[in-house]
Amino acid sequence: MSTIRDTLEEKLSRFKQLELDMSDPDVLADGARMSAAAREHGGLAKVAGKYREFKKLTDEIRGCEEMAEAADDPEEREMAEAEMEGLRKRREELWEDLLSLTVGGEDSHRTRCVMEIRAGTGGDEAALFARDLFEMYRHYAESKGWKTEIMDHSATEMGGFKDITLTLEGENVYRDLAYESGGHRVQRVPETETQGRIHTSAATVAVMPEPEDVEINIKPDDYRVDKFCASGPGGQHVNKTESAIRLTHHETGIVVQCQDEKSQHKNLARALRVLKARVYEKKREEEDAKLAEKRKGLIGSGDRSQRIRTYNYPQNRLTDHRINLTIYKLDQIIAGDLSPVTEAMIEYDRDQLRGDMID
Repeated sequence: MSTIRDTLEEKLSRFKQLELDMSDPDVLADGARMSAAAREHGGLAKVAGKYREFKKLTDEIRGCEEMAEAADDPEEREMAEAEMEGLRKRREELWEDLLSLTVGGEDSHRTRCVMEIRAGTGGDEAALFARDLFEMYRHYAESKGWKTEIMDHSATEMGGFKDITLTLEGENVYRDLAYESGGHRVQRVPETETQGRIHTSAATVAVMPEPEDVEINIKPDDYRVDKFCASGPGGQHVNKTESAIRLTHHETGIVVQCQDEKSQHKNLARALRVLKARVYEKKREEEDAKLAEKRKGLIGSGDRSQRIRTYNYPQNRLTDHRINLTIYKLDQIIAGDLSPVTEAMIEYDRDQLRGDMID
């Protein structure tokens, strides 16, 4: 079974390869490849540097152990053991840092991701809940200094969202948001309810790492392009030109559409970004299925059919069912203070991985 050490070795190996690529004349001459390599290199730099130091400390500890065993002089042995104690303490601190950097899986270093929020059961109230989730993530992104961009959305006449797709970019963006994938349930009195009855409705969230172009190659022959006129809430016609784009990926059957921009060219570019993320996610899920044991007992699987969380407004309570987390600060969380939730999820995964350190 793979361990976190295997993952770290893979990351360091990839980092070294990127260092070589960035000095390769062919890569240097290709602006797109160089930009992608530099971005991935930057994303891996912190974890690769710390893991290099971790390995160096491990070698030094072994050297001290050998010195202590071979020493005939008690004073020399005592010096070696004292040095070894300091090295072990430093290595344990590094291990905690590495856990923080790698928790969340092999895509934890990603600085860009795609998020899809879809209204589930509950009609207009579900669409309003989907809007509230979007606003929660948008405010959270602002607090983290992340960049957000709406790729496509389908609004309702009441101001909710049937679905909305956005991209987010920034440090730790995928690591923090990967745990949001799944079914979200809300219990509250809807705005349309006149008798004060509590209703239950739902929305689903999918968070996918956005791959680099060199990682997922989708050619024009791999998908069908359909052009159509954009429409507004309730089918209201808002664009007389065929600026909206729908892409259908032949191999997987994945369908993506974008209509938020007036420019057909911009909608096509946006749709391709989302399509690449969804195709990459599908391939990743297939790989994860083969290595299911690797993630056994860990959260953040990304299964959007799994009900992960309940938002109870009357009790001002949020419950995450995966780790039995209950927080009575729902108003603050919905306003964008999501850190108590994301930090709890990351710490849970970190606890599951702590035993992987090998001397």
